[in-house]
Amino acid sequence: MRVGAIDCGTNSIRLLVADIEESSFREVQREMRIVRLGEGIDKTMNFSEAALQRTFSAIDEYVTILRRKGVEKIRFCATSASRDAENRALFINGVRERLGIEPEVIPGTEEAALSFSGATKELVDGPFLVVDIGGGSTEFVYGNRGVEFAKSVNIGCVRMSERHQLDELPTKESIAAAILDIDAAISQAAAEVPITRGATLIAVAGTATTVAAAALGLSMYDRDAIHLSRVSAGSVAQISEMFLNMSKSERAALPYMHEGRVDVISSGALILHQIMVATGAREFVASEHDILDGIAWSQVSG
Repeated sequence: MRVGAIDCGTNSIRLLVADIEESSFREVQREMRIVRLGEGIDKTMNFSEAALQRTFSAIDEYVTILRRKGVEKIRFCATSASRDAENRALFINGVRERLGIEPEVIPGTEEAALSFSGATKELVDGPFLVVDIGGGSTEFVYGNRGVEFAKSVNIGCVRMSERHQLDELPTKESIAAAILDIDAAISQAAAEVPITRGATLIAVAGTATTVAAAALGLSMYDRDAIHLSRVSAGSVAQISEMFLNMSKSERAALPYMHEGRVDVISSGALILHQIMVATGAREFVASEHDILDGIAWSQVSG
């Protein structure tokens, strides 16, 4: 079956078209647009008109791709920003008009489960602790063959960047305040998820893969090189400090840096660093397979 999966987060909206038959998975096309749907939502609790229009424009592009590729089934999942937005009906109606399906604003627990499914489908040596650092929230999921514990907390690269002004050479005070905020959220997750149990730590989504690209010293963003690479805790600490001490223009000049991550990678890397400290993990495994793959698989596995 040819399926289409759309993951609409706080920072990006992504599309995956895949052919799935039983345990066989063939990627047909994968797309990402940085639309910053959740811009300002931490303060206003509403989608701005500009953010909605950016997102709708990306969806219009995806509709063309879905039709051209002959997709048989589509699932659209929206996450943190859409959970927070008081005017989410404007967004839901706009998506419905364009795609002809009902978009799902999924709870953090389901977001966590889908991320776990996508990240671990091809892996066998559990248990795993999957960490999905998004724009508005971060999911912690522990399990072996399936999810055993999961918690979503409201720290994400866009939310923390906006709340603590981490985008451009932040002060020591701003960084310290962000760390307190991040650590408090990690403690919330740790109350429900055994984050120090010694499972293989798998980090998914753009923050983790960009940190991996930095650790590998890539001359361009290379999904194949990044996927399942291992990054030490020491490297994460160094890269987090490096990003915080760089100007936006310096980060933009890095050959592996997506332009839509330039202003939020410092906060994202700081979140990842604090997770490494809290878990005691010596390294993390970077995965290019994440919630998007989980959404695709969910359409054929119930």
